[in-house]
Amino acid sequence: CHLIHYLRLSHHLIVLNYLICTFDKLKSVSSEDINITDAVFDGVEVRVFEPPAKRDERLKRSVVYIHGGGWALASARTSLYNNLCRIMAESLNAVVVSVEYRLVPEVCFPEQFHDALRATKHFLQPDVLAEYSVDPSRIAISGDSAGGNLAAAVCQQLSKDEHLTIRPKLQALVYPVLQAFDFNTPSYQQNMNMPVLPRYVMINYWIDYFNGNYDFAHSLLINNHTALDVGQALSFRGRLNWTSLLPSSFKKNYKPVIQTTGTAEIIQEIPALLDVRAVPLLAENETLQLQPKTYILTCENDVLRDDGVMYAKRLENAGVEVTLDHFDDCFHGCMIFTIWPTDFSAGVQTRNSYIKWLDENL
Repeated sequence: CHLIHYLRLSHHLIVLNYLICTFDKLKSVSSEDINITDAVFDGVEVRVFEPPAKRDERLKRSVVYIHGGGWALASARTSLYNNLCRIMAESLNAVVVSVEYRLVPEVCFPEQFHDALRATKHFLQPDVLAEYSVDPSRIAISGDSAGGNLAAAVCQQLSKDEHLTIRPKLQALVYPVLQAFDFNTPSYQQNMNMPVLPRYVMINYWIDYFNGNYDFAHSLLINNHTALDVGQALSFRGRLNWTSLLPSSFKKNYKPVIQTTGTAEIIQEIPALLDVRAVPLLAENETLQLQPKTYILTCENDVLRDDGVMYAKRLENAGVEVTLDHFDDCFHGCMIFTIWPTDFSAGVQTRNSYIKWLDENL
């Protein structure tokens, strides 16, 4: 893929997504029990999963789901996410709306955020909820990885919208990516070379999301962009102090990486690195206090583990009821890997725990 990109034949992410979707066509996941339709919500494509109406049942609960893939890969229509949303709809007897936001490199931040926000706000309109027979008081917003990032950012934005009459009851974030401030948290150090999502790959996803310069990758890796002399980052430092936000079992013997002298040019060229719409973990306490009851799933073998754990702690400190569901033997992305040939016990285990929480709380 990178060779093709180097030869200027195409962007490597376009090629990679093409390969993913081509392989995905070899699989077929269907269900006679769930009605699956494609729709457009305020200009954004969505896939809607509807269980059949039950006798004497008036309204269903609902989940707005935002898929992962580094803001650049996968789709609501791929079998992995199609299967997840179908099982959610069946297990919860809920209407599931899977958002097909536009991807990098077609668009970059903040367009993915805007797509997710527009689709969600459209669905939350009383007449749209009535069309799908959804109970306005029983709606969750959820997502995994980069989709968890978008779900958290959208939830924060909705909580501040004074014109909304209907808001999500819950948010459920699955190994979410929530910050680009510190790439040397204990989980980033511990899992820097872990397959599926090594640290350098996550940094490249951030650069692609922000349409930034790959020349900054090494500086980001050593936290030069948030050094002590980078004035734009100073006000955010207290909101992401992992030495106080993480339990000792996660901190282990790792030490903070804080540069005295850094590269302010990075923040000047990529200001989105400190934009809370992209990095929800940096939101102010006043915003966090407005968040709904929250579920966060984290995996030990994941560079993003501490993102989720720190967000859970900050939400808890702000008075939000939070369930942190941590899996010691699981890895990033595992929840969608439940279909042959990538049917892992870790996928079934995490998916069942996630759906169980939604069933008990939604």
